[in-house]
Amino acid sequence: MVTLKASHEVKPAGDTPRGIMYIPEVDQVIAISHAPTIYFYRLPKETEINAAEILKDSLSKALVVFYPLAGRLQWIDQGLRMELDCNAMGALFLEAESEAKIDDFEDFRPTPEIRALIPSADYNKPIHELPLLLVQLTKFSCGGISVGLGISHVLVDGQAAGHFISNWARIARGEQIERIPYLDRTKLRPEESWAPRFDHPEFKPATLLIGHSSNLEERKKETTVAMLKLSKDQISKLKTKVNSANCTSFTRYEAVSAHLWRCACKARRQESEQVTNMRIVVDFRNHMEPPLPKEYFGNAILHVMATTTFGEIVSKPLAYAAGKIRQAKEMVTNEYVRSYLAYLKNERDLSKFRYFHVVGYPKGLFYGNPNIEITSWTNLSIFGTNFGWGKEIYLGPGTLAYDGKTFIIPNNNEDGSLVVALRLQVAHMDTYTKLFYEDI
Repeated sequence: MVTLKASHEVKPAGDTPRGIMYIPEVDQVIAISHAPTIYFYRLPKETEINAAEILKDSLSKALVVFYPLAGRLQWIDQGLRMELDCNAMGALFLEAESEAKIDDFEDFRPTPEIRALIPSADYNKPIHELPLLLVQLTKFSCGGISVGLGISHVLVDGQAAGHFISNWARIARGEQIERIPYLDRTKLRPEESWAPRFDHPEFKPATLLIGHSSNLEERKKETTVAMLKLSKDQISKLKTKVNSANCTSFTRYEAVSAHLWRCACKARRQESEQVTNMRIVVDFRNHMEPPLPKEYFGNAILHVMATTTFGEIVSKPLAYAAGKIRQAKEMVTNEYVRSYLAYLKNERDLSKFRYFHVVGYPKGLFYGNPNIEITSWTNLSIFGTNFGWGKEIYLGPGTLAYDGKTFIIPNNNEDGSLVVALRLQVAHMDTYTKLFYEDI
C-alpha cells in the first residue's frame, strides 16, 4: 500500500529559453507515454538525509540546462504531428510512503506493486497538460527509499535519459554538470535529397501466427513476468557456443539475444514454417555521417527486424540466430537512417506506429507470440546513480508492456553478470525458464 503525502511542481531554478522546438519524425513514432524506471536505495543509518529536498532542489537546477523536460508537447497539423513548447511549466514531483520493506520486493520484477512506486500520467487529459518528467520518492518502513521516474519517451531515448539522470545526480552531490546536452533536433530533419531507399519492414505489421488474421487473440492471453540471471560464466559459455563453429566473432549481446530468441521459439512450440521476428533497438548516433554528438538530447534510435522461421532457429546452431541478429544490426548505415527518416516524413498518419507503456494496451505495435522484442540497457549511463547517499541497490524497468518484451540489464553487483527481465504468456513461461538454463 502506497500513500501519497505531497505533490509538487518543480520548475527550472533560473531563466530558460522559451519557444517552440521541432520534434523530428523519429520522435513522432515513439510511445506517447512516460517510460517507467525504478531505483531502490538503502540510506546510511548514521546520518539524517532529507532526500525530498535534495532531489527537488537539484532537479530544479538540472532543468535549467535540460529545459526541454520542463516543457509540454502539443499537437499540430490537425493532431497528426507534435511539437515541443518550451514553456518552463516544470516537472511533477510526488512524495509517498509505504509500509512495505525493500526486501519485500525480492527480485524487483516489474509487478503492479513496483508500478505503484512510479508516477503515472492521466492520458485522458490534453497532451499539452501532461508534464514530461514525473518523479516519485517513496519512503519504506525499513528506512530505504525508491525513486520512480516516468520520462516522456517522445522527448528522449535511454542514452539521453541517462545523460540527464547522471547530471541531475552530479548536481545533487554538489558537482558540476558533465557534458552539456546537444539540443538541436533539426539535425534529424529530413533533407529534400533524402528518399526511402529501403523496404523498412519495421513499419509493417508484425508477423502473425499461421492461420490467424490478427493478433487480438494473442494480446488477450494471460502473461507473467520473470527476472532470470545470467552469471559471467554462463555468458562466457554462450559466447563460446555461438562462436565455436563460426569465423564471425559474435558479441555478448548477439550471443545472449540469440539464446533468448531461441528459447522463446522452443517454448512456444509453433510449426516449423512459422515465421518469427526479433525486433532490435539500435542507437544510430554513430551511424550517421557526420555522427550525431553523443550528447544529442532526443531519440536517436530505430528498430530493425531479424527474421527467420521456428524450424530454422530451433534446428540450427545458436550461431544461426546470432547471424540473423548481426545482419539486421548491420543494416543501420547512414543511408538507412536517412531512408528511415524520409519514409516517416512521407507518412501522413504516424499514430499506427505508436504504442503505450501499459500492459494490455489493445492498439499499436505488438511483438508477442510468435515474435520477440529485446532491448539492452548494458550501454546506458543510468546505472550507479548517486544523489548523495550512495549508489542504487537496484535499477530496472517499471513495466514490461506485452508478451515477448525483454530487457537485458547489468546486474547491480558489477560482477559481469546480467539480468533478463521479460514478459511471456503464462502457458510458455515455465518451459522458457527451464530452457533458459538447460540450453546454455
